[in-house]
Amino acid sequence: MNKKIYKKIAKKYGVTAKEVKHDMQFAIDEAYKNPNFYARCVYSENEKPIVEEFIKHVANRIKAIK
Repeated sequence: MNKKIYKKIAKKYGVTAKEVKHDMQFAIDEAYKNPNFYARCVYSENEKPIVEEFIKHVANRIKAIK
């Protein structure tokens, strides 16, 4: 996945790209402690998606509604 997105978000909020990715994964992990129907719609090779899988899912959903 293109790492530019992490850098762009990091720059906007004054943090590192590593912190952005870590915080995004933390949010996903927390959401999957008690996933709802929509969370289960996100493709993942494991029981919960990694950040890249989640971003890909959201991007595909956005493309589908355009």
